[in-house]
Amino acid sequence: MHYVDGFVAAVPTANRDAYKKYSEGFAAIFKEAGVLHYVETWGVDVPEGKLTSFPMAVQCKPDETVVFSWMTWPSKEVRDAAWDQLMKDPRFDPAVTPMPFDGKRMIFGGFEVLVNR
Repeated sequence: MHYVDGFVAAVPTANRDAYKKYSEGFAAIFKEAGVLHYVETWGVDVPEGKLTSFPMAVQCKPDETVVFSWMTWPSKEVRDAAWDQLMKDPRFDPAVTPMPFDGKRMIFGGFEVLVNR
């Protein structure tokens, strides 16, 4: 059964190009690790909620844009084995590849695919 890792973050709007370049690099690394599909999106119509919302979840500031990203793995087992190796990969070290956003405000989770049409 396919497995999805999903991410939401707030990126300084001025860092859009840097974020795209950063994401393209990580897409290649994740593909090497077995990811089937990797998607990065840039928020265009992401309203602030009254109780909860993507912007509220990542404490988005006025000069930031919400990004929503996901990657599909063949299975949770493939994903878990890959993440173990990826965490040892020096390219994942923020000192080597600095994030163009505040990673402390990123939210993420792993999801089992229920419907895929």
